[in-house]
Amino acid sequence: MPELDELLLRQMPHSDAAEQAVLGAMLIDSHCIPQVIEQLRPEDFYTRQHIELYQAIYSMFSLSKKIDPVTVQEQMRLDGTFSEENTRGFLLQLMEVTPTSANVMEYVEIVRDKALLRRVAAAAGEISALVDEGTGTGGDVLEAAEQKIYAIRQGRAFQGLIPISSITADVYARIGELSESDRPVVGISTGLIDLDRMINGLGNSDLILLAARPGMGKTSLALNILLEAGKHSGKSVVFFSLEMSREQLVTRLISGESFLPNTKLTTGQLEDEDWEKLTLACRSLNQTSILIDDNPSLSVADMNAKCRRVENLGLVVIDYLQLMTAAGGKQKYAGESRQQVVSDISRALKIMAKELNVPVLCLSQLSRANESRSDKRPMLSDLRESGAIEQDADEVLFIYRDDYYNEDSDARNQAEIIIAKNRHGETGKVMVQWLPEFTTFANVEWKHQE
Repeated sequence: MPELDELLLRQMPHSDAAEQAVLGAMLIDSHCIPQVIEQLRPEDFYTRQHIELYQAIYSMFSLSKKIDPVTVQEQMRLDGTFSEENTRGFLLQLMEVTPTSANVMEYVEIVRDKALLRRVAAAAGEISALVDEGTGTGGDVLEAAEQKIYAIRQGRAFQGLIPISSITADVYARIGELSESDRPVVGISTGLIDLDRMINGLGNSDLILLAARPGMGKTSLALNILLEAGKHSGKSVVFFSLEMSREQLVTRLISGESFLPNTKLTTGQLEDEDWEKLTLACRSLNQTSILIDDNPSLSVADMNAKCRRVENLGLVVIDYLQLMTAAGGKQKYAGESRQQVVSDISRALKIMAKELNVPVLCLSQLSRANESRSDKRPMLSDLRESGAIEQDADEVLFIYRDDYYNEDSDARNQAEIIIAKNRHGETGKVMVQWLPEFTTFANVEWKHQE
C-alpha cells in the first residue's frame, strides 16, 4: 500500500544539515556559542542525537564551563548520553563538515524556522483533534486554539516539561543583567518611590490586588500606575474599565498630567492659560501606548484574548474584580455561590498573568467589616467574597486615608498604602500624598512647580 508507506515515512519539518552546521560551529569555535544559546533551545532541534549534544553544551554554558570537544564528551558521559561506538565519531564528523563558524547564524535561523513549523503543525493537529472529539463548544475550541497559537508566538512550548538547565541559563542571564543595571526597580515602576522600594516594582507574571473601600482612590492610584508605565516603560499598557467610561478615565488622566483640577475639566470652565496646559497634556498622552476598553461585561477569557493581540504588552489593569463576569459572560450563577465565581475569576487572572508574562493589577472592593473597628485600616480578612483571591494574588495592597474617617486628622491629604501580602519581599506600609483636586497620588516630598 504505497499511500500507507508514504504516511509512515513522512517526517515533521526539519533540516539535518542546518542542525549539524550549528553544532559543528559550536564545537570548532566557542566564541559563537553565546549567540546561538540566545536564539535556540534544545527542543528546537529535531534529531535525538542533536538534541542530546546541544543539551550538553547548553547546560555547560549555563554553568560557565569551558566548552570544547573533549569537555562536551565528558558532559555527555555525565548525562548518560555518550556512546563509545557512535558519539565520538559523530562529533568528529560534525567538525569535519563545518569548516567555519562564519555563517552559523544563518543556520540558526533555518533551525528556528523548522522548529516553528513543527510547533504550528502540532498545534493544528491538536486543534483538529478537539474539533473531531465534539465535546466542546465552538467558543471553547477557539479559546484553546488562540492559547496554543499565542504560546507559539511568545516563543514558548504550549506543553511539555522543561529541563532545569534551560531555566538556569535564563535566570543566570537575568541576574547578570540586573547586576549591571543602575535601575533599582526590577519590575514596572509605580511612579511612587517608597512603594517601588517595598515591592520592587510590578513583576512579570504577578497578580497584584489593589483593594480599598469606595472613595479611597483605588481607580486614581491605578491610573497613576498606568500613566507612569505608559510614559516610561516603553511598553503598551491596557486598562479594562468595567465601571467608568473611557471619557471619564481620560479626563482623570489629563487632570493628573496637566495639573488642572478635575472640576475644571468636567465643567469646561477653563481660563486662557489652562488651554495651553490642556494641549500639552493631551500631546503627552498621545505619545504613550495606553489602550482602554470600557466594555462593562468582560470575562477573563475576553480580556486574555484581547491582550494576546497587543504588541509589546507591559501591564494590564482591571477595574474592578467584583464587576467581572464568569467565563462566557454568565450573569446567573446556577447554584454556584458568588464567592466561588469570584474565586474562579481570580484564579483565571493569575493564569492570565503567567501566560501573558506581564503584571496584572486588579482592583477589588472591601467588605464593610473595617467600618465597625476602632482601627479602620483594612486587613486581608476584609477582602469581599475573598475565597481564593488572597491565595492567588502575589501582592495585596490596601489604601487607607485617615482624613476620610477623621475630619481632624493630622494626616490631612495623606494616604497609607498597606502592603498586606508580598510574595517577593516584606510587608508594611508607605506614605503617599493625596491630591484631591487632581484625583491623583504623589510622593510625600512632592511639590508642584507652576
